[in-house]
Amino acid sequence: MTSPATRRETPDAPPSGLPALTFHNPLSEERAARVVARLAAARPATVLDVGCGWAELLLRLLEAVPQARGTGIDLRGEDLVRAGERARERGLDGRVRLHEESARGTTRGPADLVLCGGSGQALADPDGPDYLPTLFAELRRLVNPGGRVLLGEGFFTRTPGAGELARLWPGARADDHPSLGALVDAAVAGGFRPLWTETASASEWEEFESGYRAADEEWLALHPGHAAADAVRERLDAQRAFWLDGHLGLLGLAWLTLVPVGRAG
Repeated sequence: MTSPATRRETPDAPPSGLPALTFHNPLSEERAARVVARLAAARPATVLDVGCGWAELLLRLLEAVPQARGTGIDLRGEDLVRAGERARERGLDGRVRLHEESARGTTRGPADLVLCGGSGQALADPDGPDYLPTLFAELRRLVNPGGRVLLGEGFFTRTPGAGELARLWPGARADDHPSLGALVDAAVAGGFRPLWTETASASEWEEFESGYRAADEEWLALHPGHAAADAVRERLDAQRAFWLDGHLGLLGLAWLTLVPVGRAG
């Protein structure tokens, strides 16, 4: 297992690692259990998790498929430390390899199952004109024939107006995300059939967005005079506004379970 740098914390420092979240996505326990059962039924021997974070979904799949081996790729060493700790606690460290590196052009595949939960930017440039075609081409390259891909990808629930775009990220445009239909069409055009299409619910978004800040909010309430308090407060207030006054009800997350189409001939 590649050994990322060990996490270092000082007394009373702001928390790190998003400890209030189980998954680094709007994903409930109920949906995760259904997804894991569905993917495990195909009995993958190899699982590749692109942008794995702390690899919770990867580890659950390895638990569900005892013969499988997993590989996780991420740039954030702190998350990989957490993933390694969880793998050891669950007796899975002998079956998983974690790599602190870029996934662009990765040679870690192909695998029977590829996970890419909200990490399309790890494979393709989201600001590029061919983001979705490139993303699906990379996923095709990384998945074995007859395998599965689980992709978590953003979409706009409606065409945003100028006022809505102004409340999103700097330079936000109406075509920064496709509609759900256009996203699935892009998957089909990229050589997949959509085995399952589902979207994050309002309650999953609420759990994710609240959990994303919960530990820091608690820390800030207990340490209002800390040297880092002003910076933490500014970040939390901006993140909360981005959610409640920005993307709430506009930005969706699709969970697509995809099967690559076999080669003709």
